[in-house]
Amino acid sequence: MNVPRLVIAAPASGSGKTTVATGLMRAFTDAGLAVSPHKVGPDYIDPGYHALATGRPGRNLDAYLCGPERIAPLFLHGAAGCDLAVVEGVMGLFDGASGQGELASTAHVAKLLKAPVVLVVDASSQSRSVAALVHGFASWDPEVRVAGVILNKVGSDRHERLLREALDESGVPVLGAVRRVGAVHTPSRHLGLIPVAERRSDALSAVAEQASRVREGCDLEGLLALARSAPPLASAAWVPTVAASGGSALRARPQSPDGLGGGAGDEPSISGGYAPRPPRGFAPDPAGGLRPLDPQDVSPGAHSSPRLWAGVPQGDGGTPGRRLGEGGHNRTTDPHPHGVRGEAPANAAGRPVIAIAAGPAFTFSYAEHTELLQAAGAEVVPFDPLRDERLPEHTAGLLIGGGFPEMYAHELSANEPLREAVAALARGGAPIAAECAGLLYLSRSLDGKPMCGVLPAEARMSERLTLGYREAVAIADNPLAVAGTRVRGHEFHRTVVEPGAGEAPAWGFTHPERRTEGFVLGGVHASYLHTHWAGSPGTARRFVAASRR
Repeated sequence: MNVPRLVIAAPASGSGKTTVATGLMRAFTDAGLAVSPHKVGPDYIDPGYHALATGRPGRNLDAYLCGPERIAPLFLHGAAGCDLAVVEGVMGLFDGASGQGELASTAHVAKLLKAPVVLVVDASSQSRSVAALVHGFASWDPEVRVAGVILNKVGSDRHERLLREALDESGVPVLGAVRRVGAVHTPSRHLGLIPVAERRSDALSAVAEQASRVREGCDLEGLLALARSAPPLASAAWVPTVAASGGSALRARPQSPDGLGGGAGDEPSISGGYAPRPPRGFAPDPAGGLRPLDPQDVSPGAHSSPRLWAGVPQGDGGTPGRRLGEGGHNRTTDPHPHGVRGEAPANAAGRPVIAIAAGPAFTFSYAEHTELLQAAGAEVVPFDPLRDERLPEHTAGLLIGGGFPEMYAHELSANEPLREAVAALARGGAPIAAECAGLLYLSRSLDGKPMCGVLPAEARMSERLTLGYREAVAIADNPLAVAGTRVRGHEFHRTVVEPGAGEAPAWGFTHPERRTEGFVLGGVHASYLHTHWAGSPGTARRFVAASRR
């Protein structure tokens, strides 16, 4: 299958590739082309601007989270039926996963896609030296085709002429020169650009301005011709229905050169010195293997009966700290235990309803997650915790992804009916998966303001940025994975949760440091770790199956 495509890269962060890539997406869309937008790496914010520019979902291409073998299939899935695909890079062209060579770099993805690269160069403080810079990037890796340059922050006609004369000797054509005028108003805060959902009207204006500058300074016909020069890809497109049926749990990857992944079978591999908890009803046998659990082995704190329900709001306003079944509304006495009206946890078609937190406070999600859940047989219904006082009707499972709840802590706390509904859903045993922002929302408090109280933890803002790829192993069975499953994920936050892990942690991190993190509590899986389900066959199917139960 052949899709015309360009990778927009840069020598370093801050060169202007987001402005140029988003402007190109909008300019080509305005010209009547169907443009497929993509972003290298785990970024959630830039794809929101890409979607605004093109009217199509912004999609990530992360070779670390999903595996290099899935990059071309995921690309073809997203770009199906499009006239052009524009892929925005991450950081500098050759910057990838720390200590792992080219893995997950823009250059790595460009090679996997056999796509020409256009280098966006901040030319504001140089003239002839730009030729040495471009020559170095174009010749560093012969397999990366740096096929054009867009000069950004050009000061004047004379400045542009000097830059072009220098680059005439490099053999890399100049396909655009964007002038250094007033900055496009795209405000940032502690984790990058402010998401589109929080400033849609202003974001639309910013994207239109970016497109105007690109049209004015770039050779759109030359860029389109370059995109059409990309050779066909031999891969088949990724199919959500096939991926969702790949197994009932996360499947271990075959052993890879970097050591991540287990054997070739269906059994999960265990690594990093973390021993998973045994299956329910069994205990480790000193002679090896497992043995049936004797009745006297069971205690209130045993694995078979999670007890960390301190602080869960009770439906009758009962005393905080009550455990499940110690009074208040519970699964057997509350006619609406999930905080929603309805007689069964499924819609009229018999599909379990999975609610996904959305709105300005919860903007981090991958389009493939919804597609996988739908392919696994669920009806996916978004809701806004800032406005909706009830969960969607018939909610049987809940996903709370990343975002910025710290910016809306007062409003989230004020929505007490929804907080109680979420707590009731947790008490009822429904599967709940919470990533990062979801972890904060399920805690007792966030910066001193009451949250859902599902987790025995307090959350607060921090001055320290936690950022990077992680390798982890699931410590306990949970709605997303069986114990021992190995995953790759990403952390990105400026908050702290204390304690950082419960009696049954969600993950044991094995790289780059060893520590436990997150909570597995009844049907709840809460963690700072972001994962991409396209790289974890069976996750959606397992979650939907838990919702059916």
